[in-house]
Amino acid sequence: MAAADDVAAAVRAWHRWLANERRCSPHTVRAYTADVWAFLQFLCGHLGSPPSLNTLGSLDVAVFRAYLAARARTGAGTTSRARSLAGVRSLFRYLDRSGVLHNAAIGVVTTPKKPKPLPRALTVDDAVAAVREAPEISDQDWIGARDRALFALLYGSGLRLGEALALDRRAAAGDGALRILGKGGKERVVPVLPAIRQAIADYVRQCPYALPADGPLFVGARGKRLDPAVAERQMRRLRALLGLPEGATPHALRHSFATHLLAGGGDLRTIQELLGHASLSTTQRYTAVDGTHLLAVHAAAHPRARRR
Repeated sequence: MAAADDVAAAVRAWHRWLANERRCSPHTVRAYTADVWAFLQFLCGHLGSPPSLNTLGSLDVAVFRAYLAARARTGAGTTSRARSLAGVRSLFRYLDRSGVLHNAAIGVVTTPKKPKPLPRALTVDDAVAAVREAPEISDQDWIGARDRALFALLYGSGLRLGEALALDRRAAAGDGALRILGKGGKERVVPVLPAIRQAIADYVRQCPYALPADGPLFVGARGKRLDPAVAERQMRRLRALLGLPEGATPHALRHSFATHLLAGGGDLRTIQELLGHASLSTTQRYTAVDGTHLLAVHAAAHPRARRR
């Protein structure tokens, strides 16, 4: 038996509440009920006896975490573990609202989060073509030059779109590097290849608006700081023009930057520094490669550095 009589009765009452008062779908009721009974079965083995209501009220965070770990060991993925915890939480909330028991620990257990998938990297040829052909989607030369400079910066220096659009004009006056303020106020320095500096200079020269040192580098059709939605729209147009895959977004250019560096021999720590990742584990989602020095690796490994 997986649970004491008082717990079994409480589960049956909760089941009826889900179906009749909450009007959950039959699928949800079945899934939540199965998850709760699996949890109670785990407690039976973990504690050595069928749990009672008093037992449920006294469970600590470590027990809930042990249950999630046990689910992971049996091959349950992040989504399955999150749903399992949701079913157990639903039971405990019902028992709390009904005045049967209160367990504060269940409220502080962290729900397993599914890692966000990175967009697929473009091939080297597709990434280079996206930068080279960017002017073809605009009727105005200066906007075409702007898009080429922006996409070159995303691919050649690995910036996030928001980081690139946050740059002021004075940033482009540097001598081969950009100082970027990234997520969480974390500052980093990224190299800017000569071809990218030239693309930015061409855009600045053609731009019909004054670009003061303390004003935005990238501006829209009305001279205001360029909206990310406009950059994303331009990339969609470019994607259609060149027949690029659906995942060809501005962020995919940053992903391509890291992937192509790694494929060319760049080391993981260097990529972490260039991307501005606070944790190496974030960068490890790309792949695991070893190597050496920041600027030397960038110049030697990145395909844009090798093209003339």
